[in-house]
Amino acid sequence: MRPARILVTAGVLAVAVAQTGVAQRPNINQQIRDNRDRLESIKQERERLESELARLRTRVHSITGELQNIEQQKGVTSRIVNELDRQIAAMSAQLDTVTLDLMLAQDALAERRAVLDTRLVEIYKRGTLWIFQVLLAAESFGDLMSRYKYLYLVSRQDRALVGQVEDLRDRVSQQREQLVRLHSELSARRGERGEELQRFVSLERRRQRALRETEASQQAATTRLDSLARDEQQLTNLIAELEAARRRALARGGPPVEGTIGERDLGGLDWPVEGELVYRFGVAEGPDDTRIRYQGIGIAAPVGTPVHAVAAGTVEIAGLMGTYGPTVLLSHGGGFYTLYLRLSGFEVRPGEWVEGGQVIGHSGGAGSEHGPHLGFQIRQAAGPESTQPIALDPENWLKRRRPGR
Repeated sequence: MRPARILVTAGVLAVAVAQTGVAQRPNINQQIRDNRDRLESIKQERERLESELARLRTRVHSITGELQNIEQQKGVTSRIVNELDRQIAAMSAQLDTVTLDLMLAQDALAERRAVLDTRLVEIYKRGTLWIFQVLLAAESFGDLMSRYKYLYLVSRQDRALVGQVEDLRDRVSQQREQLVRLHSELSARRGERGEELQRFVSLERRRQRALRETEASQQAATTRLDSLARDEQQLTNLIAELEAARRRALARGGPPVEGTIGERDLGGLDWPVEGELVYRFGVAEGPDDTRIRYQGIGIAAPVGTPVHAVAAGTVEIAGLMGTYGPTVLLSHGGGFYTLYLRLSGFEVRPGEWVEGGQVIGHSGGAGSEHGPHLGFQIRQAAGPESTQPIALDPENWLKRRRPGR
């Protein structure tokens, strides 16, 4: 009866092994790597946007562009948070599954160890000579073969039982490592999610601040442009009055005065100061999507640099002129006028005659958006029937090669 009982026990063990086997789970380490790759891909897109924002801030730009960049960063950060939420949910489900598998594996290991302990006790009780006793007690050759086959099957079952215990022990160890890894990754993802939410809040605050700056900047730009237009019109009106007075004097029979500037001076006038151009004649883009029409040129020069008259003439204005600050206006006769703007001070008085090259003031402009510089303009009466002056491009009248360069 004992061989039959042992064979039945072996059959039960085989059924138990089949029932406790768990379907192959996806590779958790590979899933973790895939999750990290997806997050890195999205974060790289945000880094590109941050680099673009840094480039925007290194040059004159539209705040609208900065706002658009911040909105894009908010969108990418929101995608990262959503991806982290998805990964946290998936990892939580994996954690439950691995925990259940571990419990089943631990139960199965405990059961196999109990069976193995029972077998070891039985083997110990029978002693080492039991096998020979069983074989020598055979009554016939057929009985001997049956007993040998029985002993052979028992040994195979014992070896299989030991292998099952070892496999289950390894499986429990692996699942415990997976649990530790999942707990660690889940904690890291939750930490990242908190950081990303803080980043999202920070971006929203930056957007609100940029909106306020946009409104203030647009208002300041509008005010500045209005002031420039008003001051420009004031200068134009003053020159028009001066030109009208000159023509009335000629009409009353006054002696004609030959101008000190004429078409002969195209490309031949000396520069009032040496320096690089910070803006040129014509329309240019300004900050915050504004467009500025420059009636002259801006020449970079440290504050206090002597400013020279480009030609002989009479000082018509030497005083403050709105946003242009200290200003000198020279009349050169023949309908030509030169303007020296954004000075830090002047060395001449209205009505004074100055020679070409004479110092008439010193450069300023430190408070402007272009930094210290001299604003220089040339105006000419529009024609014999109009006193309205037109702005000329100074680069056409100044020497191609600057003095000392």
